[in-house]
Amino acid sequence: MPLSRRVIISAVAVTAVIGSGVGIALWPDSEPPYRPPSSHVVQPGAPGQAGKTLTEDEVSQLSPPKFSAADTLFIQGMIPHHEQALAMTALVSGRTDNADIALLAKRIDVSQHDEIALMQRWLEDRAVPTSGPNAGHTGHELMPGMLTAAQFDQLRQARDAEFDRLFLKFMVQHHEGALAMIKELYDAGGGLEPATDQLAREFNADQSIEIQRMQQMLAKMR
Repeated sequence: MPLSRRVIISAVAVTAVIGSGVGIALWPDSEPPYRPPSSHVVQPGAPGQAGKTLTEDEVSQLSPPKFSAADTLFIQGMIPHHEQALAMTALVSGRTDNADIALLAKRIDVSQHDEIALMQRWLEDRAVPTSGPNAGHTGHELMPGMLTAAQFDQLRQARDAEFDRLFLKFMVQHHEGALAMIKELYDAGGGLEPATDQLAREFNADQSIEIQRMQQMLAKMR
């Protein structure tokens, strides 16, 4: 599942984009490709913040941003965060006949498996360990949104409509935690490296959409 399906880079500005990590334009799949002129390069802001249009002189002075400690901690923490989501989707089979829940779980399972592989490759390419002091493994404090042992056991024991409700409630909580981790990444000055920024933006977009869908599903159950 490629992460760049909605990212279109102007052929004219390829050198500036790849070299600086800027100039990426988000465009709906149904629209024609957006091709800004080479003199119009936008440096994206953090999610929810406006970008900055750079002058040609500013672009020429940019050097490729390198990954930071904040980037490393984000990736190290997001891997076990994703792994818990996969543990939750693995509970669906045999606990509910709800086709919508099954379809949602399948989507999350496929996308987060692929994203874990990308994050592991990110770490391997930079020769950093797969876990850190805040990675959320056994013995460490849970990261934002992660289920406690009691919550996970409650979900494991539930069946049918009760399982559906808890699955959606806990997965919304889990996804909102991921969004909080993304905000923490940018607040800490991370996300300047293009690869990290792209991962964070894709996580933010996909999980925001899924949160909306799950909230709609929950509303119909009340």
